[in-house]
Amino acid sequence: MSEIIYGIHALQAIIVRSPEKLIRVYLLKNREDKRLISLVNEIESLGIAIKVVDRKWLDDQTKGGVHQGIMAEIKPSQNYHENDIPNLIHKTSTPFILILDGVTDPHNLGACIRSADAAGVDFIIVPKDRSAPLNAIAKKVACGAAESVPVIRVTNLARTMRMLKEEHQIWIVGTAGEADHSLYQSKLKGSLAIVMGAEGEGMRRLTKEHCDELVNIPMAGIVSSLNVSVATGICLFEVVRQKNCTN
Repeated sequence: MSEIIYGIHALQAIIVRSPEKLIRVYLLKNREDKRLISLVNEIESLGIAIKVVDRKWLDDQTKGGVHQGIMAEIKPSQNYHENDIPNLIHKTSTPFILILDGVTDPHNLGACIRSADAAGVDFIIVPKDRSAPLNAIAKKVACGAAESVPVIRVTNLARTMRMLKEEHQIWIVGTAGEADHSLYQSKLKGSLAIVMGAEGEGMRRLTKEHCDELVNIPMAGIVSSLNVSVATGICLFEVVRQKNCTN
């Protein structure tokens, strides 16, 4: 069974990273855009079939998404499972993991995946329940990062966190407004997992209890919280900063 992706960035990313996954491309009739023309030339050079379609058909297929005049059928992405976690951990000496608890909006999931890819996260863990699907919307927002960062859905998040700590010695840092110290006061080096909760609700109680440490993001203005994807980017790149700091 094939999947669909849409949008210029998503198509460009698949061409760069996994062109063999492309099956068929659908192009909006009479759409003239320099970026789109360049992309179409690349697709044609790969020998991929391109079908010209009208706007209603493309809107219907993408469920009203911002498709930018192009959509593609691709071979299904690799599905990762809980038992893949040890193998993914052993691929690196200092695993860097993102855990998302209760992120139910595909736009936010896609943005988190994009930040994770940019920050060098090895893989992302989400619960099977109360989590956004990795659908075409999430993949478009991720701008191709969904093809490079494994997303693993687990049945029991607390049990998985316990396994990370006990079997792989990974330090788990959760974000919570009530934490007694900030992200910038924490030592974020070595084998590490960052846990982000849902916007508003935050992490679930059991998830919070399985963290080794809780930190907050200092807020100077009147806004009490940040969008989860923005907060995720801040936390991940503080880890990057500390890992690259020689002092």
